[in-house]
Amino acid sequence: MSQHLAIEYDVIGVGFGPSNLALAIALQECAVKSRLRCSSLFIEKQPHFAWHGGMLLPGSDMQISFLKDLVSLRDPTSPFTFVNYLHKRGRLLDFINCRTFYPSRVEFNDYLRWVAGQFRSVVAYGETIIAVEPVTAGQSVTSLRVHSRTLAGGETMRLARNLVVAVGGAAYVPPIFEKIADDSRLLHSSRYLDAIEAVGLEARAARVAVIGGGQSATEVTVDLHNRFPQANIDLIFRGHALKPSDSSPFVNEIFNPDYTDFMFAQPDERREAIVRNFRNTNYAVVDADLLDQLYRLLYQQRVKGSAGIKLHPRSEITNVGAGPDGIDVATVDRFDGGTHRGTYDAVILATGYDRTTPHAFLEPIRRYLEGSTLDRNYRLVTSPAFRPQIHLQGYSEMSHGLSDTLLSVLATRSQEIAESLVLTISRRELIA
Repeated sequence: MSQHLAIEYDVIGVGFGPSNLALAIALQECAVKSRLRCSSLFIEKQPHFAWHGGMLLPGSDMQISFLKDLVSLRDPTSPFTFVNYLHKRGRLLDFINCRTFYPSRVEFNDYLRWVAGQFRSVVAYGETIIAVEPVTAGQSVTSLRVHSRTLAGGETMRLARNLVVAVGGAAYVPPIFEKIADDSRLLHSSRYLDAIEAVGLEARAARVAVIGGGQSATEVTVDLHNRFPQANIDLIFRGHALKPSDSSPFVNEIFNPDYTDFMFAQPDERREAIVRNFRNTNYAVVDADLLDQLYRLLYQQRVKGSAGIKLHPRSEITNVGAGPDGIDVATVDRFDGGTHRGTYDAVILATGYDRTTPHAFLEPIRRYLEGSTLDRNYRLVTSPAFRPQIHLQGYSEMSHGLSDTLLSVLATRSQEIAESLVLTISRRELIA
């Protein structure tokens, strides 16, 4: 543990992905407008900024407009817009000539890195939060003691008057795969680019299974085919067919910022019904252009009489095992009862993410939390004696809407949280 006197910050952010990057901008803006000093630090476990680095696949494009960047919906004159990024990179006219609202994922990641580079002074990279403890004065909790561990194993303690947690989801591994979770031949799609070359699929007849029926599963399947043309790829999913995402304009209005107010005002049962009704905008669905690309690949296979990619719809996985010859996956057709068994050199889980809260590092203050309920400003509801604010970003889909885990509300959500935090800071200053 570092022995020097702990520094106290008005805000410590846990994680420095797009959500807390947007917050860093909003805090800076709010502090300037209110003429308040707001000291902040963001703690990120990665050694440098990266956004879904394992899935920055060649040719993959964004599925939302570049105008839904970190700031444009709040302030299109901000220096942190995607348009200004293009201008600073000398590519604005070239991008215009592309005639698209959807930049490549690689380029959008570069935009995020460009913005993050301007906030290097307020980020501690390569540190993982291990515990958040209460600091008390009498019967009240006045601040938080935040413990982190560096990549080298050292520990640091800092004090925070407020906390904003935005660490994203944990890669979800279905229970049936948990017994072989440590097998190097089993990958989650979040690590795809980082690990796929090390698996050893260069063999002429390598066998690969991709589990899932959504965007990531389809992207991985197409990339595997392009990367290892001789591989035999089984795409295994539960649905009847791969389905397109609904990105039609009227449906897309559910991602508008004002829809958050509507969603939050509904009783729980109506919220659940709304999420179910619009799941086809984000879950187990695929961009229409990518579906067309995959279908054309399958058609060319039929023309050539080959079978590099094979789809296995309606498939329920019944057993998984690992042996020297590969990973065995047994499935049953959910409708006709037919069975299939395959042995694979690699299995890739495109099974999404788990966003369970509250996080384990909040355990020391759990007794002050009134469940995992968030208020309209994404703040955990706490006991009256607990003064710090704890905000969560990306964990309130069921209360704030489907946009909560996406990029669509970054600009407005960060402003709402920043304004809430700055108001608290100003009140403290008045009391002091």
